[in-house]
Amino acid sequence: MKIVGIRRSAGDVEVAALSEDGQTVSVLAGLEQFWAEPARHLASAASEESLPVGSVEFVPPVLPGARVICIGLNYLKHVAEGSFKDQELPEYPTLFARWSQSLTVDGAAVPVPTGEDGLDWEGEIVAWVGETLVDATSDEALASVVGYSVFNDLTARRAQKLTSQWILGKNADLSGPVGPMVPAAEVGDLRDGLQVQTRVNGEIVQDGNTAEMVYTVGETLAHISKTFTLRPGDLLATGTPSGVGYARTPQWLLQPGDVVEVVVEKIGTLRNSIVSNEARHARAREVQALPLPASR
Repeated sequence: MKIVGIRRSAGDVEVAALSEDGQTVSVLAGLEQFWAEPARHLASAASEESLPVGSVEFVPPVLPGARVICIGLNYLKHVAEGSFKDQELPEYPTLFARWSQSLTVDGAAVPVPTGEDGLDWEGEIVAWVGETLVDATSDEALASVVGYSVFNDLTARRAQKLTSQWILGKNADLSGPVGPMVPAAEVGDLRDGLQVQTRVNGEIVQDGNTAEMVYTVGETLAHISKTFTLRPGDLLATGTPSGVGYARTPQWLLQPGDVVEVVVEKIGTLRNSIVSNEARHARAREVQALPLPASR
């Protein structure tokens, strides 16, 4: 099963199951209703109403208030290739935040921001939290995960490197493509090892395995839950393997016209194109023209 977010015309976001052939979607619930009881909705049958994919807009099935928490430096070879290679591996994961507004979907065009030489790829997996977590154990935290998606943590390296804080470079417009969610029961435990591969214009640039992760999903969610409450719909991006563009000699960054794909065993393929900064301005004009949501 693959779970996606959809919007019909100017309506509210709904959560739907994508058909195996990718041609239709069947609505499971409204966005808020789904995340109120995600496990129940995943276990229930989709509505009998099937909509052709051409009649809906795909959007991330993410609550407006959801937190997107990301692990940096979670594969040993990635640590070794970057500017942290001479430092001792920290006891706790390096965490940074994305805003949900930076997320987009499979197939979306991602613009290169002003002043950047290009965008860097970071293929990885995101875990979706399905239960409230407060002071959780690792086992409780892992059991709370309802699904996984392919993710690309596309990074504006110039902005990222301006300061010791990474948030600016990790929140460029539309720079967080996230694929359909696959239920956790169909994926299994990431510690058992899933191949994570990134391709640029068909060339393999990253080829890692989740068995190489330093900080596991359960441990990291449990660690976070000691400080703030995690809620259904929050996301954890689990880090990227080695092979990123900025660490290469010469440096290699994504340019307008490039196509980047992230392929994860059991979860799927995420494919996005890179476009110029003008597309970002055009998108901003489109968003500005949209009607404001009705007050609740």
